[in-house]
Amino acid sequence: MPEPEQVTPTVLGLETEYGILLADQACASPVQDGLDALHPMHLSNAVIRTYGELVRQHSTGWDYQTESPLNDQRGFEVPRGKALADQLTDVENGLANLVLTNGARLYVDHAHPEYATPEVTGPRDAVLWDRAGDLVMLQGARAASRLLGRQVRLYKNNTDGKGASYGTHENYLLSRSTPFHRVVVQLTPFLVSRGVLVGAGRVGRGQSSELPGFQITQRADFFEAEVGLETTVNRPIVNTRDEPHADASRHRRLHVITGDANQSEYATWLKVGTASLVLRLVESGGWRDVPALVDPVRAMHVLSHDPSLRATVALEDGRELTALDLQHRVLSAVREHLARHGAGPEDEEVVAAWQQVLDDLAVDPARCADRLDWVAKQQLVERYRERDGLGWDAPKLALLDLQYADIDPERSLYHALRRAGRVRTLLDDAEVERARTEPPTDTRAFFRGRCMSRFADQVVAASWDSVIFQLDRHRSWVRLPMADPLRGTRAAVGDLLDRAGDAAELLDLLGS
Repeated sequence: MPEPEQVTPTVLGLETEYGILLADQACASPVQDGLDALHPMHLSNAVIRTYGELVRQHSTGWDYQTESPLNDQRGFEVPRGKALADQLTDVENGLANLVLTNGARLYVDHAHPEYATPEVTGPRDAVLWDRAGDLVMLQGARAASRLLGRQVRLYKNNTDGKGASYGTHENYLLSRSTPFHRVVVQLTPFLVSRGVLVGAGRVGRGQSSELPGFQITQRADFFEAEVGLETTVNRPIVNTRDEPHADASRHRRLHVITGDANQSEYATWLKVGTASLVLRLVESGGWRDVPALVDPVRAMHVLSHDPSLRATVALEDGRELTALDLQHRVLSAVREHLARHGAGPEDEEVVAAWQQVLDDLAVDPARCADRLDWVAKQQLVERYRERDGLGWDAPKLALLDLQYADIDPERSLYHALRRAGRVRTLLDDAEVERARTEPPTDTRAFFRGRCMSRFADQVVAASWDSVIFQLDRHRSWVRLPMADPLRGTRAAVGDLLDRAGDAAELLDLLGS
């Protein structure tokens, strides 16, 4: 195989909204002690604020200057007067917001606490700082529980089973020169079928779990459009928000909203690793014989509803393919691309793992219980069904589904499997703890995170592409733009950050 080309690393990140509730909230009296009437937004606020107090970090403003949530990749902007309230993410809402020393953002998004990882340049790092987010949330939930005198519980899942869904979003930086139409056409069959790799599993079918049964993904039933700007209603398979958080003349950010929240490190690694490779293929010019689905939305539902993996979906050329068929075709195209352009070590690891999982799923999905959340969860649920003679509509099964996603290791069924050595892991606890407080070194997240650890009292606001300093009480704010995600690294500014005694000196050293 040829040596890899010198290409710009893929910059990526993850955002996770966590399900939240008070212990026994569902069965408590609304007026029992006043806490039960708290809106999830207030509970989420408590989690964020108490985490900030725990790590002795004050709330940080968010710089909305370059936010553009109504810009569409298709070349237009939605008028604000016609936008849904949920789309206006560039408005200060007064709720807790922290820019963390690891470069991440921790804040309240609608009714959920959300953690957005710092920018990273590889799949394993994405997993590492995603896991760090789980640890941040766990500590925040425990601190909020002490404050409120009741257990606040957080779940890394995507639906309450009663009609509400909340997101786990992926972000990939692409070249602005890549035609967006090509992205839509060539990515859709991959996104529609990738649930077999990265689904978290779900008890119940339909948005409100109105149909009994088990399905592969948490999110599939909530997608109703092929392409669109929305993320909370009429959700599209390909989201068109054009908000690059970078130089818009050079970059576009693909905001992928179809993924599930994974507990499995391996599944998260496959999720971002495979998507990164497919997008690299698309950017290079794409692949031939792309399977064109007759109805991508229906196909996503059909494939998720069939854990046997035998269901087929129709192509425009008359063929009927399974999810595994579609994934094999995408993988084959990725292999051809890497053979022409070269592959790095992690690329080769992802391709080998992708192939192995598809092979194992074809023989018996149970072979993947150590790697894929949906298979591990299905085995747990089936075991209880058989032992207790339960139907799929039994409330106990919905509770098991929820307990799998609990982020507290003392309560989580996933973590019970982990302790028993029944799931593959990629990380050790020590490196996750370091990532909770330390930023990646090879993106601008290093600069952002180090500013928060060194000069937090002088940072009045920040965003993905800026830091705003107030040098002293008598001087104006100074906004430092960071449009290039691959600048501000340890190699570039680490020495300057170490030498600076305060933010003013840092700006002088940077020549700003």
